[in-house]
Amino acid sequence: MKIKAIFTSAKRIAIISTIAALAVALGGKTSATTIDYSPQFKEAARYSTTISANNDVADIYYPKPSDLNSGKYSFPIALLLQGALVDKSFYSDYASLVARYGFVVVVPNHFRPLPVNPSASPSLLSETSQIAAVLEQMAIENTKPTSPIVSVVDTQRLGLLGHSFGGAVGLSAIANQCLRELFLCREPFTRPKELLAGAFFGANLRNPSINEFVPISNDNIAVALIQGDLDGVALPERAKRTFDNIQTAPKAAIALQGANHFAITNVNNPPGAQPDGNNPTLDRAVGIETIARWSALFLRANMLEDRVASDYIYSQGDALDPNVSVTSLRVKKPSSLE
Repeated sequence: MKIKAIFTSAKRIAIISTIAALAVALGGKTSATTIDYSPQFKEAARYSTTISANNDVADIYYPKPSDLNSGKYSFPIALLLQGALVDKSFYSDYASLVARYGFVVVVPNHFRPLPVNPSASPSLLSETSQIAAVLEQMAIENTKPTSPIVSVVDTQRLGLLGHSFGGAVGLSAIANQCLRELFLCREPFTRPKELLAGAFFGANLRNPSINEFVPISNDNIAVALIQGDLDGVALPERAKRTFDNIQTAPKAAIALQGANHFAITNVNNPPGAQPDGNNPTLDRAVGIETIARWSALFLRANMLEDRVASDYIYSQGDALDPNVSVTSLRVKKPSSLE
């Protein structure tokens, strides 16, 4: 029997999943286990800064417990690479939710010339160079006395989030490739050692001119592809082909029922972006919460070795969430008996 998650109101955007009673031999008694997969923090805050290396204006979301500056927190970085022509403001709901799971989420507006018309004014378009620029800026923010996140950033752990074209940029970075022909990179790129995982929505990695899918040599860097089954821009079968091309575990493919290409953004078909002609059937707040939950727990499972998050991603989550279908592959750990 499939166990469904117990959702609180969509406005609260929280999930407390109750697992059926687990038989545990404790003096002949049986105990029930309840595991909470909801965000670790009730609130997230936001501020804006300018990234020194490229002058991108970025919104930074971070958890805001009452004792933030107590010295006991160290939050990994999650860089969100925007979809083509989508302003950073349209990711605010998603980014704030991911931050509540214990991440400093950086959402830049990155402008550069459109490949099809280099003489036109620069447009919102992600690229791999943002990764080094954001790592450098987060080191600055972590030591600047006036920064809201001073001394709470784990600058040695970086995860990537991405939507659409930004997800393709993230996939190419994890593959340690500078794919100039796909306009994902404009200068030499080397994957930084801090990069540990990526979770991308509505993304695939292929050369459209020859319809060839790019092999992703991820070297055990964890990759999740979250895909709406109604996506009319980045078609679901392309996500499947990309998933098959991710060469090593851990990896996960999460199909979201009733979601189109813009289920991750605050509004459907944000102004300026290529619209999706398919209308979503999934409630927007539920869709954003679902994408954020799977993104954040995937990063926690693979960046922090969080056992609860790992349980959700690789074992319980598919049964607990009525809106998804999951295929996942984890790295097998050596048996202690071997």
